[in-house]
Amino acid sequence: MRSRFFLVAVAAALLTACGSSPSPSTTTLGGTASVFAAASLTDSFKALGSAFQTAHSGTTIQFNFAGTPTLVTQIEQGASADVFASADTTNMDKLKADGFAGGQAQVFAHNKLEIVVAAGNPKGITGLADLAKPGVIYITAAVTVPAGKYALQILASAGVKVTPKSLETDVKSVVSKIELGEADAGIVYTTDVKAAGSKVTGVPIPDSVNVTATYPIVAVKGAKNSALANAFIAYVLSADGQATLQTFGFLPAS
Repeated sequence: MRSRFFLVAVAAALLTACGSSPSPSTTTLGGTASVFAAASLTDSFKALGSAFQTAHSGTTIQFNFAGTPTLVTQIEQGASADVFASADTTNMDKLKADGFAGGQAQVFAHNKLEIVVAAGNPKGITGLADLAKPGVIYITAAVTVPAGKYALQILASAGVKVTPKSLETDVKSVVSKIELGEADAGIVYTTDVKAAGSKVTGVPIPDSVNVTATYPIVAVKGAKNSALANAFIAYVLSADGQATLQTFGFLPAS
């Protein structure tokens, strides 16, 4: 009889314990996550961050936008980052090789490049060859920056030789100088031209010489808020996140 009561008590205790265990699906997100993202993601990621925060009250997504290699350097020198979104696979591979990736990087978008000129195209630039014409001030991102590397590849494929008047830290700096009239043309992402709106004009680059940029994202090793970091990454990769990115001109991840 005593053994029967003992078994009943054990069974009741087990049921109580199971009933009190929290479900992973009901885990509440909170706190702040710091996202280090390529400069070309500025507008789209701000929109993603705002939508994510609306869906998850009590969370804050903070952004640090800069040239991709600058972000890698900052992370490797100890900057507090939870998520890294790169404009190329080369810098993502470096972060991983150096031991700073907290998981498997996932591609979340692609991009193309375009010639950016002043509004109305006052220099009458119609293609890559025009960048080498006398009187045209051409600028680009530094070759260590993905967009600068891609620009060199594009010009080489097109057989165009031109020396940049200046090398900028990121694509946003290139667009800014074009807007201010400090340069006539540059090569940036199509998304940067779209983001600038009527302040600039875009001149398409033929697909035969253009480059498709690949954007991967990963949680940073030792992230202070890994749960929120992974949740934000999941949102970027979700159908809603992908739809938002495409409204800014990015190409689908797959």
